[in-house]
Amino acid sequence: MNFLWPQFLWLLLAVPLLVLLYLWLIRRKKKLALRYASLSIVREAMGAGQTVRRHIPPLLFLLALTAMLIAAARPMAVVVLPSNQQTIILAMDVSGSMRAADVQPNRLVAAQEAAKSFLKELPRTVKVGIVAFAGSAQVAQLPTTNRDDLVTAIDSFQLQRATATGNAIVVSLATLFPEAGIDIADFAPKSRQTGTPIERAGKPAPKEFTPVTPGSYTSAAIIMLTDGQRTTGVDPLDAAKVAADRGVRVYTVGIGTVDGETIGFEGWSMRVRLDEETLKAIANKTQAEYFYAGTANDLKKVYNTLSSRLTVEKKETEVSALFAMAAAALALVSAGLSLLWFNRIL
Repeated sequence: MNFLWPQFLWLLLAVPLLVLLYLWLIRRKKKLALRYASLSIVREAMGAGQTVRRHIPPLLFLLALTAMLIAAARPMAVVVLPSNQQTIILAMDVSGSMRAADVQPNRLVAAQEAAKSFLKELPRTVKVGIVAFAGSAQVAQLPTTNRDDLVTAIDSFQLQRATATGNAIVVSLATLFPEAGIDIADFAPKSRQTGTPIERAGKPAPKEFTPVTPGSYTSAAIIMLTDGQRTTGVDPLDAAKVAADRGVRVYTVGIGTVDGETIGFEGWSMRVRLDEETLKAIANKTQAEYFYAGTANDLKKVYNTLSSRLTVEKKETEVSALFAMAAAALALVSAGLSLLWFNRIL
């Protein structure tokens, strides 16, 4: 636990002094009681005063005072709260290697079923968008809360050649920030004559923005699933830097063979290998996490884990109010018991 005003904790040194003062007052009261001739008064002072019940109200009041002093120091604690994540982009690999059957029934179908299961676990208030990528990346479904439209988009995936993981991140960011001017052309080779990307000729320049702390944008996140390594398009680490500068976390999910496998597709034979190193680097750069799913069940577990991570979050929150409420409750109980048992407050 941390404190915003830790200097107030020095006041806690007064607590043991109050305990000593209380003990001194009890002993003084005993000495004064012995001066009276009436035996009944002596018994009242020395007998009833020794009961445990007599010390309960002062003890509760001391605890109330301690809680108030801690509240004055403004304590901060890490608590689990509902996430304010409002939009999630699912960037899903639809390259030819996704037809491999090492994940039953095949990688693509397993990914589709896991994604649909993920949608069921999310709160209805969370918008989800779908980006499909292979040699290029396209928005299959703009962010929406309509789960039927999302399922339709997932079921309509068509396998294509190549893998452009960097493009998937850029298109996902452009979907999250449609007015920011994020474009694949920003990563294209620059023209020698003008210093402007060739693909950006005639297009407005991207809007200037101030980079933020990686992972600090809590209103959206990207989940990217892929089974291969980048073969074309934008460098995924360059794209990850853009996401990090905007504070967007990119959670990466690797599916399939890590060591590599030869797969046939439309008469072509290709060697595919999961590039875990790059996927981990993307997640690390954006303050997110990397998950590996070797089977269909693993993939579903990964999505279930992500669902719980994105719907609740741990935050460091000031809990002064809790200590203040506890102090007030203890003080009231202390006063109430004192009135009930001794007809006076303490």
